[in-house]
Amino acid sequence: MTNQVHNLKTLENMMPAEKALWKMIQRSQLDGRKFRRQHSVGGFVLDFYCPSERLAVELDGADHYTVNGIENDEERTAYLNSLKIRVLRFENNLVFEQADRAGRN
Repeated sequence: MTNQVHNLKTLENMMPAEKALWKMIQRSQLDGRKFRRQHSVGGFVLDFYCPSERLAVELDGADHYTVNGIENDEERTAYLNSLKIRVLRFENNLVFEQADRAGRN
């Protein structure tokens, strides 16, 4: 078994909310912080990961709000926290709502 934890899986297709958020945070647009998209850690693929902050940003769709989804997310978060990675979760719809607000300002 390998000791490597990061970047073990290949990239998967991004969901619309992930694409929208990526446009907002790519190229260090968020206060100069660099994010990676679909970054793997252990057996998990994080939607977005900021190495300098040890921060995972997860966008959650409806399947995350089922009993199984909640249990899986708790397991995933516990594992990431054990590696000193903080996890922020947002519902997919919030990305679009915030993008709409930003576009109006």
